[in-house]
Amino acid sequence: MGAWRKTNILSFIGSHLLFCVLSVQVAFTLVIVTALQSWAANAPESPAVAGLLGAIAGGLLLIAAWTAARGIRAQRRERDRNRAVSDLMETVLDTSQEWLWAMDGHENFTFSSAASATLLGYDPAELIGRPISLVFDPDELASAREAVADALSDHRSDWTGVRVCYRHRNGAPVWMEVSGRSRPTREGPRPGFEGTSRPLPTHTVRTLHKKRIRERIDSTVQGGMILTAFQPIYQLTTGTITGVEALARFPSDDGESPDHWFNEATSVGLGGELEFAALEAALRKAAKLPEHLYVALNLSPDTCLDPRLPKLLKRSSLAADRIVLELTERLAVDEYVPLLASLEPMRQCGLRIAVDDAGSGFASMRHVLQLRPDIIKLDRSLIAGIDIDQGQRALGAAMVEFAHQIDAQIVAEGIETQAELTAVTQLGMTSGQGYFLGRPTLHPADWAAWQSTRISGSKTP
Repeated sequence: MGAWRKTNILSFIGSHLLFCVLSVQVAFTLVIVTALQSWAANAPESPAVAGLLGAIAGGLLLIAAWTAARGIRAQRRERDRNRAVSDLMETVLDTSQEWLWAMDGHENFTFSSAASATLLGYDPAELIGRPISLVFDPDELASAREAVADALSDHRSDWTGVRVCYRHRNGAPVWMEVSGRSRPTREGPRPGFEGTSRPLPTHTVRTLHKKRIRERIDSTVQGGMILTAFQPIYQLTTGTITGVEALARFPSDDGESPDHWFNEATSVGLGGELEFAALEAALRKAAKLPEHLYVALNLSPDTCLDPRLPKLLKRSSLAADRIVLELTERLAVDEYVPLLASLEPMRQCGLRIAVDDAGSGFASMRHVLQLRPDIIKLDRSLIAGIDIDQGQRALGAAMVEFAHQIDAQIVAEGIETQAELTAVTQLGMTSGQGYFLGRPTLHPADWAAWQSTRISGSKTP
């Protein structure tokens, strides 16, 4: 962009300089012709002298005309060349997969090429005059500033190969490699910058993304930043709270669900570490719960196979008969024999097993058949609208009978209306949880109130 600007400036100066030279040359010729005519008027008449003066004046005019024609041709060639360069630059800016940008000392965009629409979802006109924070998360912007400052620390005015993570308009991260240079400005607390950003190869992005996930998971685990919310589980026949489900909560502003955290941790081989950290946090907080409540702890089958689990549960303050291991479907169970062997000693000590999301698919029912759990938690997809859907009611009734046959307890998950509560109670489901009965809460004062909280079939808690 700087070379293009310089070319246009030189072209402007060149055209005006040529005009000045031609003007001086014509003026000089006219002065000489005027002087010769004045001299000839005062000199004795002579045909030879008159002819000589005419020849000199004509020669000067021819030289001026030749110079002018040559200058005009040169100027035309220069103009054509500049137009070609300008067209080429426009083509580059419109078609390049690299994003060209510039910003002022206030970190507001002053230029953006068309690639911003493809790479970040913003048309150039939407960026001009807007702050660069529009395309950065706060933490990523701070990291980008630091990386550029480090690259410029040796008193250079340019840098290359700095990797930064932009934010796409849809919120997705976009990793790019940035090169650029600083340029003085009259406004703003810092110099302006201009440069290019190009997408990194897919394999590089994948590596950087995994590294970022590991750093975030490690920081969360090591910093003890996992919170625990408990959601009450009601005994529907008595209206009392008999248990709670422990739900991990993470200190994040990005709106990502706990499942997203666990899925990302699993993708980089840290799923077990994150589950154990969440489990430890839940066990510590469970000490503040009323002593008559059992605690359902969400674990994947792989974590249940980890030899650290029995030791961790034994060190906790919870009696074994207050612990329910709620198996999630984050990982498929390929082999049930080792899982059953791992769970059996704990079950003999009084610990119970629950299968989560039963009825949502074949995998959950396979868990039920193979594990013979103490508690079957029916998925929200089966409970939602069960008061008006005859097919769901029939399936719910069948699950109640199945649970009775294998001596298991049914928990209806996701009860959100009075009609759903009434329906599941009429079908013989003995336990339930959901927003209608009680939302998850992080506050010990709410947990203490569960000592005496009670519902009926027609009342909310």
